[in-house]
Amino acid sequence: MPILSSRGAGSAKGFGLTGGRGPYDIEFLVIAGGGGGGRGDAGGGGAGGYRTSTQLVAIGTVITVTVGDGGAGKTGSNGQGTSGSNSEISGTNLTTITSAGGGGGGGKAPGLAGLSGGSGGGGNPGASGNTPSTNPSQGNDGGSGQSNAGSGGGGAGANGSNMPSSGNGGAGGAGSDSSITGSSVTRAGGGGGGAVSAGAVGAGGAGGGGAGSGDGTTATAGTANLGGGGGGGSAFDSNGGSGGKGVVILSMPLASFSGTTTGSPTESTSGGNKILVFNGSGSYTT
Repeated sequence: MPILSSRGAGSAKGFGLTGGRGPYDIEFLVIAGGGGGGRGDAGGGGAGGYRTSTQLVAIGTVITVTVGDGGAGKTGSNGQGTSGSNSEISGTNLTTITSAGGGGGGGKAPGLAGLSGGSGGGGNPGASGNTPSTNPSQGNDGGSGQSNAGSGGGGAGANGSNMPSSGNGGAGGAGSDSSITGSSVTRAGGGGGGAVSAGAVGAGGAGGGGAGSGDGTTATAGTANLGGGGGGGSAFDSNGGSGGKGVVILSMPLASFSGTTTGSPTESTSGGNKILVFNGSGSYTT
């Protein structure tokens, strides 16, 4: 996925120097929580919105990090799953980057649509991804099912699949790859749709999407801190899977790293870069 290049105040002019350090570029990956799957012949949840940005940041800037939770899968009665929550980075002279939570998966009844979001939930019909609209796109649409099986939720890299044939669930859309941590990881896959009778369940999309449920199986939750959508429930009134929590990742020159964080991010190095992985909300002061 292309990088959105944002330069905050526009240039280094006017940025103060502290302790011999000047302003420096930080690369961001911001993934929202995935949507929960619907219940009963249901669609998978959409993946959390997936956005990237590289920004020149002044010394002393407090970067506030918000990591969105995954939405709950639908339980108790047939219907739509809950959409995931937004993830965000913000700070003074920083361009705020907000990724939208993935849309919840819809139910089996005609007209019980998936919910729109970073990526859209599968349903009857499927919902729109990239909602609200960003450029580059933060996600894709959910697939459309029929009244007797569910469709896949959208992923960061592809639309969710329509129900392929009677009784079979549609696959969740694939996520997108990033090497921000130093190795390629796929994140933000959509949830698979639920199946009926002996039909095949919809597979979760690569990047943490949960599989749908079928005869004698349980819908799978989206993977935590990958922002995957939850799988849809089957015709046997099984519950939808919950969406996976999001993640926010920062990468910066190792020599520029200040060491000042809150929220206990996971720290690592890759080549000449310092990597901070926020699995929960916190902050970094440059």
